[in-house]
Amino acid sequence: MVLRGYVPTSEETLQTLAALRLQSLNSDFSTHAPFPRLEELFPPHVLHARLPAPRRRPPTKCRGVRLRAGLLAGGLWGQALAKQRAERDQRLRGRLREEGASTMAAIVEKWKLLQGMGRPEAMAAYVALVREWPGFGSTLFDVDLRVVRPWRDGEGGQPWPQAALTPLSPQSPVGAVRQRLWLGIGAKAVSLYKPGEPEPLDSFCYGRISSFGASDSSTFRLSVEDRDLLFETSQVDEIAQLLNTYLASAGARQPLQPQEPATSCPDPAVPWQHRPPVGSFGS
Repeated sequence: MVLRGYVPTSEETLQTLAALRLQSLNSDFSTHAPFPRLEELFPPHVLHARLPAPRRRPPTKCRGVRLRAGLLAGGLWGQALAKQRAERDQRLRGRLREEGASTMAAIVEKWKLLQGMGRPEAMAAYVALVREWPGFGSTLFDVDLRVVRPWRDGEGGQPWPQAALTPLSPQSPVGAVRQRLWLGIGAKAVSLYKPGEPEPLDSFCYGRISSFGASDSSTFRLSVEDRDLLFETSQVDEIAQLLNTYLASAGARQPLQPQEPATSCPDPAVPWQHRPPVGSFGS
């Protein structure tokens, strides 16, 4: 969870977690102790985030220049571009090695400070740091929030015609644009997180969820009160199974039955038609 970047915290804390992991694996620091690879101690994406973003070449305005560029692409100019790309990649790899060495040195310095800490104590300290994140214990899924559709009150479950994307509530920051999120499923609630942010954008206790199901093999629907949330994800089945597990373990309600995937994806230009609430809570 930590190495995959699912614990949003500072680099300082990530280095401390890596040092605690080394202490639990190898006990006190020693130059003869086996060193795991850095990617086994520290999230690789943090190092990659330090690298400069690739520069975008400005578009060529002159049509004649574009034509000449196209003619030369297979010749000397194309070879020069390939050489430039190779040199740039080599510089980035060198920069990544430097960042990795600097991070490992910082981790080792923190490891030295843990002299005398036993393995159980190091493991307990590791877990205590991770538990500081409010989402600890939840299973996180990478999803794209594709649409949030409101429903009319007293209209028999009919959607608003050509419903625009709207927030879940006036106070909710989950808004009208498609965005990459973490869907966190815990024992008491389902939460939406912006990747890297410690606090959830919104959270729904299971009593607020009226139904859920698969619109197709890569689209998951979650109905929360008067809203339908559609997520694009490659883990539709895993999400549905985990929701069923938590609801079944609660014992207060019957487990939900996920809706069978549709044969085709609904046309986004047509107002989404409400399907029978398969997976709704029983009364």
